[in-house]
Amino acid sequence: MPAASRWQLRDRTPQRREITYSTLFLTVWMGVGTAGYAMLEGWGLLDSLYMAFITLSTIGFTEVRELSNEGRIFTIFFASIGIGSLAYVAARWARLLVAGTLIRNRRRMYRIKNMQNHYIICGYGRVGKDVTDMLMGAGKSLVVLDKNEDIIERLTANGINAISGDATQDSALLSVGIKNATGLIVLLPDDAQNVYVTLVARENNPELFILARASDTVSRRRMLQAGASKVVSPVQVGAERIAQMVLRPHVDQFMSYVLQADDLGLSMEQVLIEEGAPLAGKTLREADFRQFWKTIVIAILKGDNDQDMHFYPGPDDLIEAGNILIVLGSIEMIGKLINEGCLSPHKTSSNILRKSL
Repeated sequence: MPAASRWQLRDRTPQRREITYSTLFLTVWMGVGTAGYAMLEGWGLLDSLYMAFITLSTIGFTEVRELSNEGRIFTIFFASIGIGSLAYVAARWARLLVAGTLIRNRRRMYRIKNMQNHYIICGYGRVGKDVTDMLMGAGKSLVVLDKNEDIIERLTANGINAISGDATQDSALLSVGIKNATGLIVLLPDDAQNVYVTLVARENNPELFILARASDTVSRRRMLQAGASKVVSPVQVGAERIAQMVLRPHVDQFMSYVLQADDLGLSMEQVLIEEGAPLAGKTLREADFRQFWKTIVIAILKGDNDQDMHFYPGPDDLIEAGNILIVLGSIEMIGKLINEGCLSPHKTSSNILRKSL
């Protein structure tokens, strides 16, 4: 826990002690008032308690009964001390609640800032919402950055990491852990802002995978020049999908099955072959993917560029350390493949590097 948080916790202890003692005194004082009215006026317990309550809370209802002179003097004495004590307790409770909220927010900000290997989503519009839902459904760690405070409050209330801020500012990107993130998804409605966010993010994290949204070809080129790893146009993607459904309906149906493989108990995954992993240095025939691992290798990425993607590899193709395999199979068998075949012996599945294509 940071030093500031420890100091804040220590600082809250005297406050809680004061509130406890003052609340206890207030409770005892209510008892004194109840007993006083019962003794001086001869009232029953309920009437005496009610009179003490409306006096202490300054509600201002009519007196239960006509008070004697002794009762009025007692009321002045009782209210003078009790009302001040009640105001003090209310003020201390309000201060403690506000302090607790501030500390919780600071803890949340500290935790988000120090997240590791997470995804940052800039802009929570219609596309941002769907992307967030999909990533969370896949079990990915993420944080949403958006200017709209109402959206941030709603996401936070639903347990989603979210921070209100301007993504074009370095401070906002640093607050969501840009230096430790795996990927940044830029979905702001303005292309110029997307270009600028891409530029700022690339300066802060040269190794970051950045996916940006563009509305036209010119903006796409500028985003790539600014440092985006991939640029997507939702309009273009939608048009291509519609054309695919018309021109190649069966191909489109097959791709829909592949993209929804999780619903069928299957998974299409990308896995990195680490240095020293059991599969490193073997051919596909020697690795025996279909018989032993019960998976199909669809492609092998040999380098960092799309041009290095080798589709439909043959049985004699060599698997080398640093290669990324695109595999299709059951979720259980892919997990076994990652743990037993792709990792170096001294690592576990939590150390897997999932490199975005």
